[in-house]
Amino acid sequence: MSEVASRALRVTAASGALDALELRPADAYAYLLLAHGAGAGMRHAFLEASAQALAERGVATLRFQFPWMQRGERRIDPAPALHDALRAAFAEAQRAAGDLPLYAGGKSLGGRMTSQVAAMGKLAGTRGIVFLGFPLLPAGKPGIERAAHLRDVAQPMLFVQGTRDALADLALLRPVLAQLGPRARLQLEEDADHSFHVRKRSGRDDVAVIASVADGVARFVRELA
Repeated sequence: MSEVASRALRVTAASGALDALELRPADAYAYLLLAHGAGAGMRHAFLEASAQALAERGVATLRFQFPWMQRGERRIDPAPALHDALRAAFAEAQRAAGDLPLYAGGKSLGGRMTSQVAAMGKLAGTRGIVFLGFPLLPAGKPGIERAAHLRDVAQPMLFVQGTRDALADLALLRPVLAQLGPRARLQLEEDADHSFHVRKRSGRDDVAVIASVADGVARFVRELA
């Protein structure tokens, strides 16, 4: 395994400066902007472990804080502020990536905001979008309205989903992806919930799930690199 360098960066958004953290292996062949979800920031254990696992597979990552998390608040910012922060983080990722092919995505809300910005045509140069648990529906509210913008995303998309994810009923998600055609790929993590936790009886643990997630993402970006 090659040496992995960690570097603190700052993202300049309209709301102010946002903390960011880069993990970059010496043998990196791709660069992924990785946005956090609604429940925790860029240093959440799942994102930390995922970034490390990706680095071990040659994928550099840049994580950043959305404005509400930077301020230490609980109330999530309106979508325009999230979009602005994501565009600013993408600009920083473009500078940091250099010649490496660039990808974008994130966990839950972070992935959904990434795809919304991509659907606006604001992530030009991104080779693919990665969703770590796409939140198709709010808890207890079946529907596919959150996926409507995906038809406007030009890039290939990888959906990594747990089979027990309460925010992405596979009976609803599969037809959505089918309509997207070859642009959409689905990787299922058996028995994983929205946080990618698995039950003991599944025969796997969370470490094994994160390794599988990282394998899938690394395979996706390598194929498109």
